[in-house]
Amino acid sequence: MTHQQFRYMSENIKTIRSTGWKTDFIIGFPEGLLLLFFTTFLSHDLDITVQRFYTINTLIWIIGSVLVMITAYYANKGDTQHDVGTLSAEERRKLEDLEIGHHIIADIASEMERDANDWENTLQQEQVAVTHFNLGRALLSAAITGFFFLVGGILPLLPYLKNENFYRAAQNSVTFCFVLMILFSFIKSKMTNQPALPVILRNIGYTGAVYFGAWIMAMIFR
Repeated sequence: MTHQQFRYMSENIKTIRSTGWKTDFIIGFPEGLLLLFFTTFLSHDLDITVQRFYTINTLIWIIGSVLVMITAYYANKGDTQHDVGTLSAEERRKLEDLEIGHHIIADIASEMERDANDWENTLQQEQVAVTHFNLGRALLSAAITGFFFLVGGILPLLPYLKNENFYRAAQNSVTFCFVLMILFSFIKSKMTNQPALPVILRNIGYTGAVYFGAWIMAMIFR
């Protein structure tokens, strides 16, 4: 692909426009928080050295942030398969090669156009902006999402870094994570104009499920 072709693609591929750093925060922070909450609680009671505990969870923290950044980049890049809402000439030719009748091909094209129009109407009703793909913006969004993942991920690990009595550190980490999730949920409700209580209860439920899952697995591997 030439530079000119890549530039054309960057300017013409449509993608759903996020709300910027707020979306990156809402995605990245809780993922980092919950992942490291799970792995630290699971591994704190295993028969491993303190240094290995730190090494394992640091690697998970870093690798997780990279994976989240990649996911965020492709989410911002959009899906080129659905950029065009009509049947292309190449697609029509492939259908004709399969000896599909012209009236069926016409019906398929009509359905595709109807679906595209319904999608556009849905985006307008939900006030979701659609913009052309921009490489710089996608990379920036990925970096910010990764940053928020790192911030969220380091917080469950802090009690273990401060106190090598892992039993006490685990108790502090659990309390800390639930408090942080309540605070995050409140902030998220304000950012998204949702009632605070349902968001808080839902995210406490997620956190409780992560805690319960880590506790069960710790019992299995103990």
